[in-house]
Amino acid sequence: MDRNTIIGVLLIMGLLIVWQWYMAPSQEEIARQKQQRDSIALVNKKAVDKAPSGDTTTANTASPSASGVDTAGITAQNQAIYGPFAAAATGAEQLTAIENDLFAITFTNKGGRIKEVVLKKYKKQVEDAEGKINDVELKLLEDKKNKFEYFLPLRQSAKGGVNTADLYFRPMKTPNGIAFRADAGDGKYIEQTYSISPQTYKIDYAVRMVGLQDVLAPNTGEITLNWVNYLDRIEINTNYERNYSTVYYKIAEDDPTYCSCTADDTEELNEAPVKWVSHANQFFNSSLIAQSRNFKSAKLETKLLDEKGEDLKKLSSVIQLPFGNSADEQFNMALYVGPNEFDRLYAMGEDLQDIVPFGSSIFGTINRWVIRPIFNFLSGFIGSKGIVILFLTLLVKLLVYPLTYRMLYSQSKMGALKPQLAALKEKYKDDTQQQQMETMKMYREFGVNPLGGCFPMLLQMPIWFALYRFFPASIEFRQASFLWAHDLSSYDVIARLPFEIPMGFGAHISLFTLLWAVSTLAYTYYNSQHMDFSANPAMKYLQYIMPILFLGFFNSFASGLTCYLLFSNLLNIGQTIITKNFIIDEDKIRKQLEENKKKPKKKSGFQERLESAMKEQQRIQAAKEQDKKKGNKK
Repeated sequence: MDRNTIIGVLLIMGLLIVWQWYMAPSQEEIARQKQQRDSIALVNKKAVDKAPSGDTTTANTASPSASGVDTAGITAQNQAIYGPFAAAATGAEQLTAIENDLFAITFTNKGGRIKEVVLKKYKKQVEDAEGKINDVELKLLEDKKNKFEYFLPLRQSAKGGVNTADLYFRPMKTPNGIAFRADAGDGKYIEQTYSISPQTYKIDYAVRMVGLQDVLAPNTGEITLNWVNYLDRIEINTNYERNYSTVYYKIAEDDPTYCSCTADDTEELNEAPVKWVSHANQFFNSSLIAQSRNFKSAKLETKLLDEKGEDLKKLSSVIQLPFGNSADEQFNMALYVGPNEFDRLYAMGEDLQDIVPFGSSIFGTINRWVIRPIFNFLSGFIGSKGIVILFLTLLVKLLVYPLTYRMLYSQSKMGALKPQLAALKEKYKDDTQQQQMETMKMYREFGVNPLGGCFPMLLQMPIWFALYRFFPASIEFRQASFLWAHDLSSYDVIARLPFEIPMGFGAHISLFTLLWAVSTLAYTYYNSQHMDFSANPAMKYLQYIMPILFLGFFNSFASGLTCYLLFSNLLNIGQTIITKNFIIDEDKIRKQLEENKKKPKKKSGFQERLESAMKEQQRIQAAKEQDKKKGNKK
């Protein structure tokens, strides 16, 4: 060892000796720590002696002392890091459970937070390697990586403050739940209280800070809550679940909204008062609602995780709670940890029902206030959800039948003109533009609107788009079986494939989707017999291609929707056959067309502009042909 190395070692040893001497507590500090430990022990003993008895909580593990804190183990290092909470920084984890008829909640005194929630009325289904479905307990907030911690900025702390996740809270039974307290000496503490009631997923939750205005850093105006939730894979159809899971939130006096569902996203609500924040799965959510006052602001983040990993997404919310620097501060909140049942969420108030992803604008409105009430009414006396879908389809078809009738009537008028249109096509087979002009002229003479069959279909589109969102968002269809489908909120499987087909098709075959495609092709073929495609011949073949292309889209979609589409096609075929053969009089239509032909016609502005455009196109084409002939002569 050379001289420089020896000098270096001696300097390091000297620095360690000086540091230990400097950090060692004085005699006054040692006396004050002893007095603090004695005070904490006395307070803990009194709290245990006074704690009311009850049967709503059960302790699962024991701790060395009544408080779960080894008060004799306070070190100078803990004192420097945790300040007045040094005694609460040492202890052993203690689990406590409370429950009602809907859920069972397990708490940990490490941080005084919820460790997991078991929903009694719902199950998680797991598919094994052989394709067999098994039911297991459905748990929320159970991931070990989850966080629910407050950061308390302290006047004296080596780290600037303390996280409640590092503290061992003292559990105390209450008549309807449990309270967790972390003492800071001299009657100062932070306390978290949880209370539940029967027949609800709501948890009344409050954070109380007594005497901490002298403990926290000067001018502290807010307390930061860091809430991190790793969403577990609950549903078999994880593609759906991934696209319907995100952070929802409501800014005070504004409509609820949400972070992106399909990509990483961050929303910074700087200085915006926030009413609630919700970490939502496809069918379940954990929501934190401000009661007494709004949250000051929040930063919300969603992060997609590896598709092959055990977790679906990581949801993070950094929420600022207002702090008024008074001697006794309490912030009242409510936690909802349970299913996305529309009526329950609606009863919670503050538009919490918008967590159910029914869609926005007119589509969401139709789902919430038209389709959903009708479905609930039918479910009141029909047990099978599949039969409810059948009656729902029938009811929708009856409601839109006037539009369907107008569409079929327009098609019948087009069919009555089919011989005349065929004659025009033959007469002007060498002049496409003239053929189109004469066709439009014939439509006007006979009073036929070639788009008359399209407008009724367009008017039905809002209902179709609404139902597209309704089935995968409604928890009522979750794990509801019908015929060969075991879950109407997910795709049905009639056969497994040894490989995966891209473009969303998957590695399975959905029988509802196949039957829908076949019925669509049959309905299209029947309808096309009465339609004229001379103006656009490609449409005759495109209408057969579309159902085949949509096979890949619907094959992995909710079987409730494909079941509805199949019923809709079957009812369409029945409606069309009955209407065209027994309600619409073809002879009467022909007579009406002849009468229309005799009436004087007045061109609409659109028709005049259309004919002018076509004539101009004819003139330009004729000029080009003339120039071409002159060029050939030269």
